[in-house]
Amino acid sequence: MSTPFPFTAVVGQDDLRLALLLNAVSPAVGGVLVRGEKGTAKSTAVRALSALLPEVDVVPGCRFSCDPAAPDPRCPDGPHEAGAGTRRPARMVELPVGASEDRLVGALDIERALAEGVKAFEPGLLADAHRGILYVDEVNLLHDHLVDLLLDAAAMGASYVEREGVSVRHAARFLLVGTMNPEEGELRPQLLDRFGLTVEVSASREPDQRVEVVRRRLAYDDDPEGFAARWAEEEAAVRARIAAARELLPSVRLGDGALRQIAATCAAFEVDGMRADIVMARTATALAAWAGRTDVLAEDVRQAALLALPHRRRRNPFDAPGLDEDKLDETLEQSGGTGEDDDPGPDGPGGGGGGPAPDDGPQAGGDTAARPEAGESGQPRSSGSGEQQAVGAGEPFRTKVLTVPGLGDGAAGRRSRARTEHGRTTGAHRPRGGLTKLHLAATVRAAAPHQRARGRSGPGLVVRRDDLRQATREGREGNLVLFVVDASGSMAARQRMGAVKGAVLSLLLDAYQRRDKVGLVTFRGASAEVALPPTSSVDAAAVRLRSLPTGGRTPLAAGLLKAHDVLRVERLRDPARRALVVVVTDGRATGGAEPLALAGRAAGLLAAESVASVVVDCESGPVRLGLAGRLAEELGGTAVTLDELRADSIAGLVRDVQGTQRTARRAA
Repeated sequence: MSTPFPFTAVVGQDDLRLALLLNAVSPAVGGVLVRGEKGTAKSTAVRALSALLPEVDVVPGCRFSCDPAAPDPRCPDGPHEAGAGTRRPARMVELPVGASEDRLVGALDIERALAEGVKAFEPGLLADAHRGILYVDEVNLLHDHLVDLLLDAAAMGASYVEREGVSVRHAARFLLVGTMNPEEGELRPQLLDRFGLTVEVSASREPDQRVEVVRRRLAYDDDPEGFAARWAEEEAAVRARIAAARELLPSVRLGDGALRQIAATCAAFEVDGMRADIVMARTATALAAWAGRTDVLAEDVRQAALLALPHRRRRNPFDAPGLDEDKLDETLEQSGGTGEDDDPGPDGPGGGGGGPAPDDGPQAGGDTAARPEAGESGQPRSSGSGEQQAVGAGEPFRTKVLTVPGLGDGAAGRRSRARTEHGRTTGAHRPRGGLTKLHLAATVRAAAPHQRARGRSGPGLVVRRDDLRQATREGREGNLVLFVVDASGSMAARQRMGAVKGAVLSLLLDAYQRRDKVGLVTFRGASAEVALPPTSSVDAAAVRLRSLPTGGRTPLAAGLLKAHDVLRVERLRDPARRALVVVVTDGRATGGAEPLALAGRAAGLLAAESVASVVVDCESGPVRLGLAGRLAEELGGTAVTLDELRADSIAGLVRDVQGTQRTARRAA
């Protein structure tokens, strides 16, 4: 087993270390979500934490790590009698992004369950992580249904596996830690709320600190065991402090004054529900125990708010997590506290691996350096003449769903119909590989004709592997929504372009909620460019959109050809994900000979590949040429105006898109 990097040797990242340690002291806090750019010691700190956790006593031979002092009466390997056990280190279990549901929660042997009535259960990662750490790197890329199962188990302290009337339940209490890079996509707000604490991490901009990071990393790579030995004393001190804080935790008093501060803070920041209040209370209690106190003070409440509230106060998906600390201090002062935390005192992060961050250090949610604003690096390059300054987007609105016709096989999502692992059952087939979803009626029908030949003599059904049938289920998939946006001079009127950006932003919000990948192609001047390659980060698309300048000619054909190239490459990377092209234009085309004819031929390339498409017609004024409608016909799609895009105006849009696509295929 490789020697982990010492937790106390991690340079900086005070909030990250503190959040992890508080969960080690009190797992009831609810876990940690670590957000930040790549290369900021997220995974290193999490893996290092497992070496600091106290060892656990387990029942010998129990696959579910039951505590011998209080064994789980419903343990599948039980019943166990209370008595002496064996001691082992706390485990850290990693959940891969591509894991299956059976790998996470465990699997029943369906064949033995049907034929013999035996609960033959193979434990999953939740059982392995019981009384330890469950770590999910890139948690934002994990399938939604796995995240739901994971967080439900974390909240209930137990995992339930139900298959065709056969159920298994086992304890699953663990410290949940997720790390993610926001540039690769966000978690849904409902899932964000299920993590107890969150911290934002970024690389230090201080040369001295960066030098120390490199120096320690090189020393560790050269001699991991020798490097760990040099930090053994600090590691032992933190390990002992965690154990002492755990013992002190039940004695910590959370007074009415602190509870009022917590309630006032959550109300002031308008967080939804009561989970934030509960998490803040548990975090403040853990902070007091970590500091060796039995009373919760105002600085504990303040630090708890900085860790527990930033990810809960987002009012829409594109809001950056963060907390107004001036408002926080004012709220605490008005509710009876001082709101001051200028000196972390002896319990600070220096050398000990955690503690309230000093004022000049990064506060949870307060450092948004990793999130570029409009006009910073990453905005589309300018081209052409007559460029105008970027204008703000109009107010977003709720759009009607746009779907890709037919039945797909893409990643789970919420947009178009698809064959999925979860959804309503529509049929059955022989399993290809391992059986995951049994179709009981089809299995019984397949086995029934062979009972006499198999010598059945009792009430049980003789089932063989060839009889098993996999359920075919239909649910929803996420698509690639590729926006092709006209940023030319014909779209440059400020009020008009603001409305266009508002419409695209509304569609981006819809894509975020439906778990789509998005891409952004813009065209103006003499060419088109990929402003954002296909990504799961809808936030990044919104940033590019807001900073998009306009002006110049209208190379419509170039925009469509660029979209064709993007889709060709993306089909190689993610062949199962179907695409929906949304062209936002007034339909005009300029530049070169016969620009409209050239655009028509480019549209024909997309239509020939049966790419689902919608043209958002941005033409305005009393005289309209109808060029966007003509473009939609050439694409084999449909055209809608900006007004029709609103949810209350386009009730028949999905039907029209599908109908147009079917008509185009018949004609072909």
